[in-house]
Amino acid sequence: MIQITFPDKSVREYPKGITGLDIAKSLSNSLAKEVVSVTVDEEIWDTTRPIEKNASIKLHKFDDKEGKHAFWHSSAHLMAEALEALYPGIKFGIGPAIENGFYYDVDPGDGISITEGDLPKIEAKMKELASLKNNYTRENITKAQALELFNKKGDNYKTELISELEDGTITLYRHGNFTDLCRGPHLPDTGFIKAIKLLSVAGAYWRGDEKRKQLTRIYGITFPKQSQLDEYMVLLEQARARDHRKLGKELELFMFSQKVGMGLPLWLPKGAALRERLQDFLKKVQKKHGYDLVMTPHIGQKELYVTSGHYEKYGKDSFQPIHTPQEGEEFLLKPMNCPHHCEIYANKPRSYKDLPLRFAEFGTVYRYEQSGELHGLTRVRGFTQDDAHIFCRPDQLKDEFKKVIDIILYIFKTLDFADFTTQVSLRDKENREKYIGSDENWEKAEQAIIEAAEEKGLKTIVEYGEAAFYGPKLDFMVKDAIGRSWQLGTIQVDYNLPERFELEYIGSDDQRHRPVMIHRAPFGSMERFVAVLIEHTAGKFPLWLTPDQAIILPISEKYHDYAEKVLKFLNNSDIRTLIDSRAEKIGKKIRDAELKRIPYLLIVGEREAENGTVSVRKQGEGDQGSVKPEEFVARVKTEIEAQIAEI
Repeated sequence: MIQITFPDKSVREYPKGITGLDIAKSLSNSLAKEVVSVTVDEEIWDTTRPIEKNASIKLHKFDDKEGKHAFWHSSAHLMAEALEALYPGIKFGIGPAIENGFYYDVDPGDGISITEGDLPKIEAKMKELASLKNNYTRENITKAQALELFNKKGDNYKTELISELEDGTITLYRHGNFTDLCRGPHLPDTGFIKAIKLLSVAGAYWRGDEKRKQLTRIYGITFPKQSQLDEYMVLLEQARARDHRKLGKELELFMFSQKVGMGLPLWLPKGAALRERLQDFLKKVQKKHGYDLVMTPHIGQKELYVTSGHYEKYGKDSFQPIHTPQEGEEFLLKPMNCPHHCEIYANKPRSYKDLPLRFAEFGTVYRYEQSGELHGLTRVRGFTQDDAHIFCRPDQLKDEFKKVIDIILYIFKTLDFADFTTQVSLRDKENREKYIGSDENWEKAEQAIIEAAEEKGLKTIVEYGEAAFYGPKLDFMVKDAIGRSWQLGTIQVDYNLPERFELEYIGSDDQRHRPVMIHRAPFGSMERFVAVLIEHTAGKFPLWLTPDQAIILPISEKYHDYAEKVLKFLNNSDIRTLIDSRAEKIGKKIRDAELKRIPYLLIVGEREAENGTVSVRKQGEGDQGSVKPEEFVARVKTEIEAQIAEI
């Protein structure tokens, strides 16, 4: 017998070799029908894999993140089986589960293309194969056996992957007529997959290398119930309507230019003004919390980033070094702001009485993202971080960390991001090679984050392997208005960069000590934050932030002079207003203004001109009656004060 420990710490005895599925059946037959994967001692397994020793387990349904991963990973294999049946000789790259669904990168062969027009027949084949309820079976295999199997199939992509694996760690999964190299986990059988939708086709270079062959990437999503797919498709339609790339163009906020370069956004006047208001908002918050504004160049000597460790960790993702006429002199476009801030700290001697020091900067950084990974403002090559670095004594660390949490919570409240969780991102338990610094410092940093989050009452999850290379972090995962999750805001604790830059302060004991460093970015980056804000609000920004707060709509040309008089008064009263002087019918002017998401429409005609009033129409609420311009100004300012607390 073996002992199985459940999440509630209860313990039951079961025969050695029992599976997660059998354990679920012992608890409830209805539960067994819903369980799709199981965590065994922190490793996710198939529910049909035998458990041979005492273990802690957690059973996962589709609603759990771990359950979705197994479900969608299995669906990627099902799609691959369908593709192999429809396109004999097709070769397979990788086919992972992703946040929403799955994809598979495939090479259909020379002269053969798979387009979106082919998706319905692939879907139909998947449904046919799913109905067979073929088991997913796991098999351990030697490296030599794996190479022989995939060489025989002529699948050079799989043999390349196998060649990089260690012998003794390789597993296959089989179902129906399909075999794939895979770690799993997978569903018990294909019958769990009831609802299938293939979404799109794209190109993707093999292993993200633009010098290698471009494969066909097919995206899809599946569910255990048709009703869940139907709900998802409605959500997807809403997401398309809110797409920041679409709305950014319609609202004239930003653009991209091939001549400027891929992934390098150009902010148009309305977008630049919106972004500037966000920055001014945060500057006021930071001033209240004792931050000093600094500015650093867009480039730095390569040696700066070698010292910090960024060159070793991110060199391949950076733009190529800039070589100057001076022999041996190399610069890099700035990938991070923190090394520059370390140099500012080191500019002069520091005392324990000077700390904490809080340096803030809206600093633009550059990363060479692969072209296939670029996506509107959410994934770009040049972006501005609302960055700050706090240098403090170890005894100040937790309080400073909690103060940063307060800033982020205030920003979320002001911008109506009410639904969020926090992720404590720690080191990988096994692979420590990708991190710098001592275990002792890492443990202190991790403990400080965990305690600060607990003391602030945050709802947290822990993810191992998600820490930055120099320290653990607290990431804020925000749900938008239609339930999608975004990572916004991060706080990181770092004992290592102060060590690498030999930063010091003189303590009360007259001895030299190392400060601790906190990295923080409440927005994350201006580009990504604006993208999420656009999609969260569907372009209907809070009144204090929106580019145009009001538009005056004269009924005819006769009332343009009065409209201009009102326009001048409102703009002088700091109400951002414009006028639609086109020779169009008032109905069209109203429709066009509402499409531009302008909060207030002020209609002026004969009656308004005679009475010195404006007829107010509010976006989404209709007519609000006629008021004097002075009354309208007071109404707008009252509404703005209600949206944003006094700073």
